[in-house]
Amino acid sequence: MSTNKQEWQDSTLSRVTGRFPERRDAFVTDSGLPLDTVYTPEDEVSAGVGHADAIGYPGEFPYTRGVQPNMYRGRVWTMRQYAGYATAAATNERYRYLLENGQTGLSVAFDLPTQIGYDSDHPLAEGEVGKVGVPICSLADMETLFDGIPLDKVSTSMTINATAAVLLCLYIAAGKKQGVTPDQLSGTLQNDILKEYIARGTYAYPPRPSMRLVVDVFRYCAENVPRWNTISISGYHMREAGATASQELAFTFANAIAYVQAAVDAGLPVDDFAPRLSFFFVAQNNLFEEVAKFRAARRLWANIMRDRFGAKDPRSMMLRFHTQTAGVTLTAQQPDNNVIRSTVQALAAVLGGTQSLHVNSRDEALSLPTEESAQLSLRTQQILAHESGAADVVDPLGGSWYIENLTDRLEASTLDYIQRIDQMGGAVAAIEDGFQVREIGDAAFRHQREVDSNDRVVVGVNQYVTEAPPISGLLRVDATAAAEQVERLRTLRRERDNMAVQISLARLADAARSTGANTIPLMMECVERYATLGEICDVLRQVFGEYEPVGGL
Repeated sequence: MSTNKQEWQDSTLSRVTGRFPERRDAFVTDSGLPLDTVYTPEDEVSAGVGHADAIGYPGEFPYTRGVQPNMYRGRVWTMRQYAGYATAAATNERYRYLLENGQTGLSVAFDLPTQIGYDSDHPLAEGEVGKVGVPICSLADMETLFDGIPLDKVSTSMTINATAAVLLCLYIAAGKKQGVTPDQLSGTLQNDILKEYIARGTYAYPPRPSMRLVVDVFRYCAENVPRWNTISISGYHMREAGATASQELAFTFANAIAYVQAAVDAGLPVDDFAPRLSFFFVAQNNLFEEVAKFRAARRLWANIMRDRFGAKDPRSMMLRFHTQTAGVTLTAQQPDNNVIRSTVQALAAVLGGTQSLHVNSRDEALSLPTEESAQLSLRTQQILAHESGAADVVDPLGGSWYIENLTDRLEASTLDYIQRIDQMGGAVAAIEDGFQVREIGDAAFRHQREVDSNDRVVVGVNQYVTEAPPISGLLRVDATAAAEQVERLRTLRRERDNMAVQISLARLADAARSTGANTIPLMMECVERYATLGEICDVLRQVFGEYEPVGGL
């Protein structure tokens, strides 16, 4: 019997591999971390592994094992299925359908014009209205979107960034129309503009004035909307663009550091706003690397907030995050395979301790999901929660020598990246230099080269390929929906008090020019007088200018 790993490799393992060579020259994770055949206590990569100060217990610093002591034994994660298309009325029907089928939170997808600050009748909006999300141009649209859905009872996540402040104001105003006060509202605003310059591209203004809007939201919500998560700092889109797991963590936390520092520099005490910060990560295919990534993320954030920013409130150090399965892994070929992919990814999110989850649908490589495929994705979550046993124990993979080794290595590589970004002057300076875009582009190129050479197997695409008939019953957005949306918008402009709108827009412009004013109360005044999203954003474009991209984005 071997007494250590080297002895086992030299005796037992070598006898087998000499006769039956391993199927690859080297095994690595999706992020390129080399993998040994087996892991033992000898593979601890930092002094902290296996010790209480590095792993700890759930609900205690550094939260490696979870932010709640009993996690899903007390309450399962919030089940959100990201949805939005055609019109506010059509999307409202989808929300009602999902809630009736057991969804426990709403997640709003906005169309591209809404995301970048144009009304549905703007020339640049033509052909895009209602295609990848719901068009929201005014308070009237927001009222329709949530008609019959009590905003004091439902938590809503809104995936919106450049125009996040405006959409938040519209949501608050819609709540008031229902008789729901701002302090009763709960939900999350993505509001993560920095990653738009890195990976996604739905920006409007340059980074520095955009950061001001983020801080304005922090300040306003701390004083008026205390249950609202003011930002969801997102690694998801950078990973979808080709980032590795450690790049996903590093670039996300570098952005988070920039947001926290900007708020502190603006005079906000860190413990006043940090408890409402949240995060958004992807769950990719490599089950164990993803679980380790989520565990490393919690430990990294706890130490960043305590050591870098001096946070005292434990809630400021708790990393709470939403997870979405990986859209980039969905294939148009053999779309039923996507059900298996998304199930494995969802399991990784659950084993990793996510607070909320969206599971992608089988047909999303081809179209927006149908009701039936969205229901199947929701049922995937429900089966994981109630039938798999994955929710019955906190951090069930904790203590695995493999998982702890991966957790430590991902943490170390993430910290190396953060140090490089710090040396460049922080996330905003690195973005202005195009650093993150270049790094992600290089990683994406390596990934695609591996697929093209068959070194990375994608089932149904480069191996196990079969001929199959096209999938039927795809969701298609009716072309008349855009025309209806434009007509409603024009009717709104005719019937509102246009003089009051112009006065409010002028007041907003003055606030935007003033470095000390918070823009959010003036935006609230604009939206309550039925100024449109495009009109508000045009005012801000005139004051802030528009972003000119560097490099790829």
